Amino acid sequence: MSDPADDPADVPSDVLAAEQRHLDHARAELARMRQHTLSLVPDGGDAIADEALAWALHRRAASLVDDPASTLFFGRTDHDDGESLHIGRRHVTDGRGDPVVVDWRAEVSRGFYRATRQDRAGVRLRRRFGVEEGRLTAYEDEHLLDEDEVDTSSAILAREIERPRSGPMRDIVSTIQPEQDALVRADAQTTVCVQGAPGTGKTAVGLHRAAWLLYAHRERLTRQGVLVLGPNRAFLQHISAVLPSLGEVEVEQRTVAELVTAAAEGRKEVLVRGEEPAAVATLKGDARMAEVVRRAVWSAVGDPAQVLESGAVVVTRGSRRWRVPGYLVAELLDELTRRGIRYEAARSLLPQRLAHAVLQLFEAAGDSPDDVVQDSVARSPEVRRAVKALMPAQDAGKVLFRLLSDREFLLASSQDVLTEAERDLLLWPKPPRTAGSARWTAADVVLLDEVRDQLQRTASRAHVVLDEAQDLSAMQLRAVGRRCTTGAATVLGDIAQGTTPWSARSWDDVLGHLGKPGGTLEVLDRGFRVPSAVIDYAARLLPRIAPDLSVPTSVREDPGLLEVLEVPDPVRRAAAVTAELLGLEGSIGVVVAAGSADAAAAALTAAGVGFSRLDEADELPQRVSLVPAGLVKGLEFDRVVVVEPADIVAGEPDERTGLRRLYVSLTRAVSAMVVLHARELPDLLAG
Repeated sequence: MSDPADDPADVPSDVLAAEQRHLDHARAELARMRQHTLSLVPDGGDAIADEALAWALHRRAASLVDDPASTLFFGRTDHDDGESLHIGRRHVTDGRGDPVVVDWRAEVSRGFYRATRQDRAGVRLRRRFGVEEGRLTAYEDEHLLDEDEVDTSSAILAREIERPRSGPMRDIVSTIQPEQDALVRADAQTTVCVQGAPGTGKTAVGLHRAAWLLYAHRERLTRQGVLVLGPNRAFLQHISAVLPSLGEVEVEQRTVAELVTAAAEGRKEVLVRGEEPAAVATLKGDARMAEVVRRAVWSAVGDPAQVLESGAVVVTRGSRRWRVPGYLVAELLDELTRRGIRYEAARSLLPQRLAHAVLQLFEAAGDSPDDVVQDSVARSPEVRRAVKALMPAQDAGKVLFRLLSDREFLLASSQDVLTEAERDLLLWPKPPRTAGSARWTAADVVLLDEVRDQLQRTASRAHVVLDEAQDLSAMQLRAVGRRCTTGAATVLGDIAQGTTPWSARSWDDVLGHLGKPGGTLEVLDRGFRVPSAVIDYAARLLPRIAPDLSVPTSVREDPGLLEVLEVPDPVRRAAAVTAELLGLEGSIGVVVAAGSADAAAAALTAAGVGFSRLDEADELPQRVSLVPAGLVKGLEFDRVVVVEPADIVAGEPDERTGLRRLYVSLTRAVSAMVVLHARELPDLLAG
């Protein structure tokens, strides 16, 4: 690879000037494309079609907005046939329709990411560009036909990966590695599970996979929708700019808690107002609760001998009465309940089943009834009363309310599934008077979602990207899985970063609960963002928190900086260190145990340091972020100050979870990390 031409004295002015002219031309053509879109008048033939077309044009115009601080292309490939392609974030054409910039997601762009001397795929030269403030400042060529050229790491690529940053996460289209590109372009019908160590880019892979799928399968994915799920709102805000920067402005982004709450928006039962011990929440998230819920819902199906007058369905037609005996009604109910359909679907089919049984009696008596007669019988008062008695309408909140407050009902629904001790744990010590007054917990809302799905099938999206999947309970994973029953999923996470009492033990378990047991597991263990000094220090915890995982490696040439300091007052010292770090470029994260957040905020304020608190809503982002350890997952900062590791560990229900939380906290730095402590460090970190 040739050396990067990044010194003004060394840059061949004619080459860089020509490339800059091409960039200026591309910007002008993008502006022309957007202006043309804005000039179009929606005319679909009627008001509804006009509105739909206007919205489509609005989306198209939004996707064509240029970012002058960035660049429309970041690379170029020259091919054996003489064609040169500039690879960028979106497709740009000139007035004749000829490509000026090729979308990074196009098939012809694959060579930029994956071509090698051993497998060139027709690429003879790969060029990368250095960019500052939207201008091209350097370029770097790799001649794939030159066997004598020395293979070295790309300095431009390294600078882009390590570039200091503040604000939301950026796209990585210019730095996607071959192994990442293979995951991004995986078949649309394939569920991909990525076990990724810190800094390996797994979140970026998931987001870019969503963008690629929307490009390659636009119609179906736009119609059914793409859903991105993250662990908390701070994480979603951190990644919120990535997809829009790639021209995708309509992808839904939620937390799992928001997802299940929004499933019944406006219903009183979804208000999360209660808290409960971790042991109770863990049991409610256990996969066995799915069977308990199923039994509870279907227990409403009545016994004809008990709920029907005379034990049969009797329909009057004219002067005659027609009787469907109880045993036949029971057979119809059994057939419906064994079909695997939802309760409400079975309930809607029952009138027609009963009406058909009555028509068979008509036919046996010599009549020839048609479908009109069957529909009339299905709507008759006698059949409606029978259906109401046999399969009464149900409300999800009332079903769960009864399950958590009625010991006999819980026993009947959990016999041979739960133990008596577990039933004692589930039952409310003091039940509320009604379902409407219940103080539902976060785990209850997931159970409510399971009840609703037993009653009526949940709508599926075309694709779901699930990040930090290792932290979800089996019941939460089921809630996500039913949102992608007709599509695939991209599952992202790190078993070592599981920080809930119910976190996953294996990816096989995760994929099974999602309903995707055939998903493909891929491992990313090359860290591009976390320097070796930082990842090596944090990896000391792996033998205890995830002994089956290999130790991640950093491919960064710069090892980064690590300081571990014992000080009398870590909180106060953290404020002073942060004030010093503000003299350097980039973002700063101050990570503390949740109980120390207020003290840290006061210390930062006293030191004159402006900051955002990520545990408070509507904060304007600043260079310094004060982050309770429970919210730091998925975030990254150029420099991180970790305050009192022992407190972070002690803030969790058990040592294993606490050490995993600490591992997450210790792997957020891109350039440097300072660890401040007064208490003794965990033994694996000591020395």
